[in-house]
Amino acid sequence: MTTQWTAGNTFVSIDGLKIRYFEEGAGHPFILLHGASLGSSADVFRRNMAPLAAAGFRVIAFDSPGFGLSDVPSDHSNAFRTAAITRFMDALAIEKAALVGHSQSGGPAVQIALNTPDRVSHVIVLGTGTLLPPADDSMKEPGAARQQPADPRAADMRAPTIADTKNQLVWNLFHSDLVTPEELDHRHAMSVGRNYEAFVARAAFAEANPPKAPAKPLWQRLVDLKMPLRLMFGRQDRSWAFKRAMKLKEMYPRLDLLILEDCKHMVPWDAAGRWEPLAISVLNA
Repeated sequence: MTTQWTAGNTFVSIDGLKIRYFEEGAGHPFILLHGASLGSSADVFRRNMAPLAAAGFRVIAFDSPGFGLSDVPSDHSNAFRTAAITRFMDALAIEKAALVGHSQSGGPAVQIALNTPDRVSHVIVLGTGTLLPPADDSMKEPGAARQQPADPRAADMRAPTIADTKNQLVWNLFHSDLVTPEELDHRHAMSVGRNYEAFVARAAFAEANPPKAPAKPLWQRLVDLKMPLRLMFGRQDRSWAFKRAMKLKEMYPRLDLLILEDCKHMVPWDAAGRWEPLAISVLNA
C-alpha cells in the first residue's frame, strides 16, 4: 500500500550498494543520520523533514548500509558505516553539509567533522550517550537498569516479536502515545528478516573486533571542533544521560549543550517541533 513509508523513496549506489534516501526542500544541505539500534532507519526523521525544509534547507535522510531498505554490506564495522556518510555525500555531489546525528550517529558525525572539517559546516547531536562522560556511582539509581526491556541478542539470539519492538519503542519514548499501530508495524518490519541478520552480524563483528581505546575519548575532543556544534539531550533519557550531560557542561562550560524537557532517547519523535528550531538557529547564526 502507499503510505508515508514509501512516499519519496529514492536510491543511489555507493560502492555497489543500493542506498535508500529521501529529501525535501532546497538550500544548504542538512543531512540527518539515524541511530544503530535494531529497527533504526531514516524514517525516524519523517516528521522532522518539513519544518527543516520550510526554513530554507535541503533536508536529506538516508538508511545506513544494513539498515532500513538499504543493501546489507559485507563489512559490518563502524568504520565502514562512518565512511559511508561522506561517500553518500559524494554520490549526491554534496561538498559540504550540516550533519545531524541521532543516538549512535552522533559520534560518526563528530568524527567526520574532526577528520574532514571542509566537508562539515555544522554538527547537531541528538541524544548520543557516547559523547558524554561515563557515569559514576553517584549518578546511578538502584534498579534503573532492570527496568529496561531485554535485548533479544542477550537472550536467545531470536528475532524480536512485535511485542519486543513495542517495548523497546515505549522504553525510549517519553510520549509513548506516538507508538501508533502504523509506526509499530513499520518499525517491526525494519527489525526482522535481513535487517535482523545484519544486526546480529554487526554484534558479532563488534565482539570479535573490540575497538582500541583512543588516546583521548571523543567527548573530550568536542571542544576541538572548528565549526558550530550544538548538543541536545532529553532530560528523561536512559543511562543517566541528564546527569552526564551536566557533568560535561561543567567540565567544558563553553559547549553549546541543551536539555529538552519531557524527552527520552527518541529525540526526533519526543521533541518534534522543538529541536528543529534549535538546530536551525545554529545554522542561521
